[in-house]
Amino acid sequence: MRVGLAIGHPQLIEGLERIKDSFNSYPLDRVALAGAAAAFADREYFEQSCAKIITSREQLSEQLASLGFEVLPSAANFVFARHPQQDAAQLSIQLREQGIIVRHFTQPRIAQFLRITVGTDEQNTALVEALAELLNKQ
Repeated sequence: MRVGLAIGHPQLIEGLERIKDSFNSYPLDRVALAGAAAAFADREYFEQSCAKIITSREQLSEQLASLGFEVLPSAANFVFARHPQQDAAQLSIQLREQGIIVRHFTQPRIAQFLRITVGTDEQNTALVEALAELLNKQ
């Protein structure tokens, strides 16, 4: 289950409320809302999850850097990385062929970056191993 949450200035939230129904392709049912409310109330789990993601993000960033990637500073649940000698679009395709999905954007300033969500330790290891293998083939 995936539930989004927006926190902001009341005028901003009011604007979001006015337009959300015109494009919201992810309506929430009662079960989703109840689950989200319970998850939001569990502060201890939230803090543990945040700490785990931060640790995993730092480890992933270090592992990517050791493979020659430039990893931009991140305070999110993802990293933005590029390799100076590899085409990001090609890396994205090659990873997808192995069942590993990263996001690639084609806008000029970020066309050589991959947006990589911080996964579980096992998922991050699989990503780093796949990238190491791809880079060794080049």
